[in-house]
Amino acid sequence: MRKTRLEAFSDGVIAIIITIMVLELKVPEGATWQALQPLIPVFLSYVLSFIFIGIYWNNHHHLMHLVKRISAGIMWANLNLLFWLSLVPFATAWVGENHFEPFPVALYAILFDLCGIAYTILQVTIERCHKDDEDLKNIMLRQKGKGIGSLFLYTAAIPLAYVSTTISGVLFIIVAIIWIVPDKKIERLSRGED
Repeated sequence: MRKTRLEAFSDGVIAIIITIMVLELKVPEGATWQALQPLIPVFLSYVLSFIFIGIYWNNHHHLMHLVKRISAGIMWANLNLLFWLSLVPFATAWVGENHFEPFPVALYAILFDLCGIAYTILQVTIERCHKDDEDLKNIMLRQKGKGIGSLFLYTAAIPLAYVSTTISGVLFIIVAIIWIVPDKKIERLSRGED
């Protein structure tokens, strides 16, 4: 399999995930600001999830530019990531519809923990398939700290959801901030510059 096929499939799945999430936004029955008010939690959960899906798509895009060959392990690791990402619309809708209640927020944190673990598995699988690629190893090393930090924050957000869902929400936002600006060195290396 060529990597372009894997990229196209992944892009398609991610586009469908975003489409499913936006379809969960229901039109209010009234034409006033008060009619919009109950939709605020639903919209906020959508925005947060859209940002996370966008971050995964962006990082996946940069990662795939470094891949020279695709193995069966890479294909399965990629499917594993896409599986967990495909559950984001469900968790997003549940969090929004239940106005950020503790259990849905904790489940949301667990899901993003699993997405982070799946992305790490994909990175490790790609690195093992490209043992001789020093640039790729440097990129994986640079992202490892961000990945560990993200998993720590997601894991902390699980029990903290029962203390304060606002604290969990802040932790989600911190993770987004950590990842939203791509590392310039990774961008240069993915373009073949040094």
